[in-house]
Amino acid sequence: MKNRIVFWAGGLILACLVAAGVYFYFQPFSPDRSKYPVRGIDVSHHQRQIDWRRVAADDVAFAIIKATEGGDHVDDAFAANLREARAAGLAVGAYHFFTFCRPGADQAKNFISVVPRGQALLPPVVDIEFVGNCPRRPSPEELSVELSAFLGPVEAAFSKTAILYVTDDAARAYAGQIVGRPRWVRSLALQPGHDDWIYWQYHDSGRVDGIIGDVDLNVLQGGQETLTTLFTAPPESMPSEIPRTP
Repeated sequence: MKNRIVFWAGGLILACLVAAGVYFYFQPFSPDRSKYPVRGIDVSHHQRQIDWRRVAADDVAFAIIKATEGGDHVDDAFAANLREARAAGLAVGAYHFFTFCRPGADQAKNFISVVPRGQALLPPVVDIEFVGNCPRRPSPEELSVELSAFLGPVEAAFSKTAILYVTDDAARAYAGQIVGRPRWVRSLALQPGHDDWIYWQYHDSGRVDGIIGDVDLNVLQGGQETLTTLFTAPPESMPSEIPRTP
């Protein structure tokens, strides 16, 4: 009987801890507003129809929008999202999901052909992760070659240094290939362990007015001046560096 009581009590404590974890995870965690005043989201067709004016009114200053994936896929909501988010007054940018199954040069052509270059944009983003990617895992040397083949044309086309979004497992596998590059870090509900980043994705199940369902929530390293600098169109044929914040 004593063992049963201990087992029951242990199970109850574990259930309570799990319930508490779930509760706090789905609470609207928000980083220190005094330190990170500029908020943003990243979206794709998964968010379906978005009311961007309501989004802009809900303390959202920027949006990173999925444009392309691999060598030929185009997100079918990209053009509308980009146009309507810009019209609502948000600073907008585009990201590309990098696949290990297509040459980097082909992927660069896809991205460049879809993302407009005649208007101000935030720096291009490259999403490198294992989830949702093809089963093949390139060696670090192979990735370095293909990533360079993507970044070279894209950075030349948009005259801005690209930002890398790399999940933890991919970052561990390819640490040498991403070192020194501007980063968009993913750290859910916890302060990143370092300040060497441009964007911080702090929630992947957040809620924003104007979007039905979950959306990724982010903050910018720096204030409105940093966002303005990132968003400003660079002079023609002159590369623009990512501003560094202390």
